[in-house]
Amino acid sequence: MPKPDYTALEFPPPPDHRPYVIVNMVMSVDGKTVVEGTEQGLGSKIDQRLMRELRLHADVVLNGANTLRISGSSSRLGDPILEQIRAARGKPGLPIAATITATADLPLDRPFFTARDFDAVVYVTRGAPAQRLAALRATGRTVVLLPKRNDLAAMLHHMRQELAAGLLLCEGGPTVNAGLFALDAVDELFITIGPRIVAGRETLTPVEGDRPFTRRTIKQLELISAVPNETTGELYCRYRVRR
Repeated sequence: MPKPDYTALEFPPPPDHRPYVIVNMVMSVDGKTVVEGTEQGLGSKIDQRLMRELRLHADVVLNGANTLRISGSSSRLGDPILEQIRAARGKPGLPIAATITATADLPLDRPFFTARDFDAVVYVTRGAPAQRLAALRATGRTVVLLPKRNDLAAMLHHMRQELAAGLLLCEGGPTVNAGLFALDAVDELFITIGPRIVAGRETLTPVEGDRPFTRRTIKQLELISAVPNETTGELYCRYRVRR
């Protein structure tokens, strides 16, 4: 079996106050998510395909501001067949793309802002420079002000109540992942393990926060599936967070 079929996945309904949240990342065998500052080079084309298969289920696709700056971000599926599957399931167009930033300092020439085949929302901390906020709004994208810095709880509430989002796919970065885990807001984690060693003390892992979890607060996961790919050497894992 070269890869799992993520188009056939089913997910539980969301809670009232937030979407059902899934996180998708690729990492090396030694747990690193970047090489020379980007995730490019860690995953194969099959891994990238699985990322897009997960997107077809999502109502919102979230990337952190730094991911947007370095790699760009969108909610495109990249395949008319996936778009047809999505339409057959009654989902409108493409998922909404989203990002969250404290500074409002974002590259406005990226497809996240210039493309018109998908909608996008920018979540910004109150107090960000007015000139940057005006520049964000001038792109035509929706800008939502959050009460405090990186207020992920308020962001999730807005997605559920104002965007009617039932499923959020978070594609990183590691700091956003850490914040969601700290809120106990992650429901599932998809990890592709690539057959590579990156090393480095400062190299990012899938979850990076200022405070590590303790024995009492550590997050427990249940392995749902693990599919090896002998051709690429990758292992595709799906975990559910235990509560």
